[in-house]
Amino acid sequence: MTLVGKRAIITGSNSGIGLGVAEALAAAGAEVILNSFTDRPEDHELAAELGARHGVAARYIPADMTRGAECRALVATAGGCDILVNNAGIQFVSPIEEFPVEKWDAILAVNLSSAFHTIAAALPGMRARGWGRIVDIASAHGLTASPYKSAYVASKHAVVGLTRAVALETAGQGITCNAVCPGYVLTPLVEAQIPEQMKVHGMDRETVIREVMLQRQPSRQFATTEQVGGTVVFLCSPAADQITGTTISVDGGWTAL
Repeated sequence: MTLVGKRAIITGSNSGIGLGVAEALAAAGAEVILNSFTDRPEDHELAAELGARHGVAARYIPADMTRGAECRALVATAGGCDILVNNAGIQFVSPIEEFPVEKWDAILAVNLSSAFHTIAAALPGMRARGWGRIVDIASAHGLTASPYKSAYVASKHAVVGLTRAVALETAGQGITCNAVCPGYVLTPLVEAQIPEQMKVHGMDRETVIREVMLQRQPSRQFATTEQVGGTVVFLCSPAADQITGTTISVDGGWTAL
C-alpha cells in the first residue's frame, strides 16, 4: 500500500516504538514528523536521515508532552496531519501508598492528556479532508494490570477509553481511531535492562529474558518495533477502513491469559 501524500505525526518518536512506527510509515510513503521533548542537533539529523532513507519529507518538532499547549502547537507547527500516532509515554514503578504525586501527575499528563490535546488539535483538519487515522499506542497494561504500576495501568486503560470515545465521535466521517496494545517490545530501553536482570537473578541472557522478563508473555518472545509499525501501517490502509474503536494486541498472547 501507499501513504504518499499523507502527513503523519508520531509523538515520542526519536527512539524505540515511536521511531519504529515512523520508519514503517515513511517506508509506506508518508511524510513523517518526529517528536520528543529534546531539541538537539541529533534529533533533527535523525529525521533528515530517515527521510533520505525512504525518499520522503521528514522533520523533527520538539514539544513537551506534559504541556497541553505544546501538544496542540506540535500539530499546528506541523501544518496538521492525516495520521496521528500518540506514542509518547513514561513509566514509574512503586507501591501506591509510596507513589510520588509528581510522578503520578507526569505519567497521566504524558500518557493520557497529551493524546487528548493532539487529537483535539488534529481532528478539525481531518474532518475538513474527509480522511484521518488516529492510532493510540496503549499497552497490554491498557487491558490488564500489574502491581506497582498504578499510574501507568490507569493511564493506559484511560487511553483505550479515549480511543473508543473518539471512534464514536468520528464514525462515518472517513476517520478511524484505534489503539495498539504492545506487550514487551525489544527497544533500547528494554535492552539496557537485560544485563542488570542477569546479574540480579544469576541467569544467562536467554534464560532471564524467557523466565523473568517475558514471564507473562506466552510466546516467550519480544515483539519488535517493526511489528508494531506494521500494525500501524495496516490500520492506515483501506483494509482497515471499518476497523475503529478497537484494540489490537501485539503481545505474544499476554492478554489471552
